[in-house]
Amino acid sequence: MSAPVSFRLGYVPGVTPGKWARIWADRRADVPLELVSATTGEAVEQVRERALDAGLVRLPIDRTGLRAIPLYTETTVVVVPKDHLLTAAEETSVDELADAVVLRPADDSLVWPGAGPGQRAAYEPPTTAEAVELVAAGVGLLVLPQSLARLHHRRDLTYRPLTDAPTSTVVLTWPDAENSELMEEFIGVVRGRTVNSTRTPTQKAEPAKRDTRPAKKTPARRTPPRRGTRRR
Repeated sequence: MSAPVSFRLGYVPGVTPGKWARIWADRRADVPLELVSATTGEAVEQVRERALDAGLVRLPIDRTGLRAIPLYTETTVVVVPKDHLLTAAEETSVDELADAVVLRPADDSLVWPGAGPGQRAAYEPPTTAEAVELVAAGVGLLVLPQSLARLHHRRDLTYRPLTDAPTSTVVLTWPDAENSELMEEFIGVVRGRTVNSTRTPTQKAEPAKRDTRPAKKTPARRTPPRRGTRRR
């Protein structure tokens, strides 16, 4: 007996594919959607090797052998202790971080021109999760996409949007080859297509039956006489 067909989707931390997973379950209950959590590098490599059918990842990525379509752009925020001076305003700017120590974890997804904001920490944490712990310990601040700030939420920390910071774009990527029916259907799901507009093979409509019945004669309408005239 052959293994059941499934669609394997990789996704990076902070990306929430739940909405798309629910739509997929409604439309393709016969094809399970397998969600695989991975880093961007892992997801891209597994998509390229066909271990994953597609991946939801953050740019930048190596697009060799891949296709990608942008889905949305994330807001960039700075994570700070709740009693930090930056919390006095609803949002802040990169210039306000000039005198602060800004942590740059190895898995940072933001691309900064030059050295980036603030002063570099003596220790660069390997992961965003560890960087959040260091912010809580008072070692420095952390700039990252808002979805990651929510993912690593702590009661003693908060965040503020950075109005002029680089942003992070989430894309759907898949192998650069002729798309399968399932791939086309998932592209339709993330792009918000309805069931009728999704680009999947559909049954051909039956030709309309020809009406062979004789046409009914429409009786001629009599024109009423004008007022003031007599019929002869």
